[in-house]
This record gives sequence, C-alpha cells and structure tokens, in this order.
Amino acid sequence: MNYNFDWNVVANALPAMMQGLGITIQITLITIVISMVLAVPVAVARMSKIEVIRWAAQGYIEIFRCTPLLVQLFWIFYALPALTGVTLPGYVSAVIALTANLTAFMAETYRSGFQSVPVEQVEAGRMLQLSRFQQLRYIIVPQAMRQQLPVILSLNISLFKDTALVSTIAVADLMFIANTISSQTYRALEVFTLAALVYFAIAFPVSLITSAIERKMQNSSSMGAPPPRRLASRMMPGTRTAVPA
Repeated sequence: MNYNFDWNVVANALPAMMQGLGITIQITLITIVISMVLAVPVAVARMSKIEVIRWAAQGYIEIFRCTPLLVQLFWIFYALPALTGVTLPGYVSAVIALTANLTAFMAETYRSGFQSVPVEQVEAGRMLQLSRFQQLRYIIVPQAMRQQLPVILSLNISLFKDTALVSTIAVADLMFIANTISSQTYRALEVFTLAALVYFAIAFPVSLITSAIERKMQNSSSMGAPPPRRLASRMMPGTRTAVPA
C-alpha cells in the first residue's frame, strides 16, 4: 500500500468536527425526548377499540417504518415546502423527520410493553377507580418502560447513528463537517476514520449499558419473573392488555 497517512489533518480537523458533534448530539437529544412523549398516545391509539383511530395510528406507524429515513428527510425538506409554501430550515426538517421516524418505532415498542402488562393489574386499577390517564401513568407506562428499556436504548443508538443522514440536507452535523473537510484536504481516509471513531466512542458505551440491562433482566427472569421475549416477538401483537382507548 502506497498511501501516505497524514494524521496532522486529524488534529486540525478535530475542533471543527467537535462542533459538528455538538449539533449531532443536540438533534439526537431533542428527537429522543419528543419521540418518547409522542409515542405514548400513538401506541394507545394503535390499541384503541375505535377502528378509525386504530387504523390511522397503524397507518402512520407503517408508513414511517416501511420507508427509508433518507426519503423521509428529503420529502420533508423538499416536498413539504412545495405543498405548504413554507420553507423549513434544514435543522428543523431534520428534527421533524427524525422525530416522526423514531416515534413510529417507539410507539410499536411501547405497544408491545403495554400488552405485556398483566390484565389483572389494569383491572385492579379500575377497581380503585383510577381514571384512564391514571391507569396509564401509574400502572401501564412504568412497567412497559422498564421491560422495554433495552429496546428503547437500542432505538436511541440507531437514531444517533442515523443522524449522519441529515448532512444530505446541509445540516452542519459531524458527518457534514467531516465531508467538507475531506473535500478540502483530499484526506478522506483520515477524516472519515476520525468520524467513525467519534460515533463509536459515543454509541459503544451505550451499547454496553444496554447489554448490561438485558443481562440483568435475564438474571431476574431466571429467579421467577417471566422471561423477556425476543425483539421479534415483542414487535408482534400479543395478548391484548386492557389499555384505555
């Protein structure tokens, strides 16, 4: 191999790439917070006894789960202004697209967790005359969140990596800065290796935490608690929990 490495490029690029990383983390955190809140009513609507509400929620979920995120980004950034006449900045378009996408996946995760809550506990809440909102707040959501925490963390890791796509709509994130520096210096190997290491340095510790939580849940299940289901089975409809419509 005749390639001559120039790691001085990495040292010079690091400050600008850290600024891009700040934008990446900012978009990630905003998207996660909004999605975790919006996914609750979407999941409840997905399990509603009212067919119009249930099918509308399912339609939203399937559209964003079954189309590429890059297409969703382009549609919101380019097509939505053509329909509404309102031009959205790249940053706003990125947050909207990522939030809509993550909310769909998070809603299915929540739904699976809701359905795993024993019906007897929900019925006990009704006997205590808890309102529908109180049943969700005190009984269903806390248990579903605990059970689905590894899946939720995995989705968040995937989102963090998927933010690299926002560079395609000129958002100055880590990947956009790396691509710009690579074009200016003609040192793609060094620059993109640095970018990959930065993504890895953040995603890998979270992945370890996720694995530790899964092991802890498996250990607790071996002591008498019901074993956690595989990811594929969690995403499939199971025994319906009496979740308020």
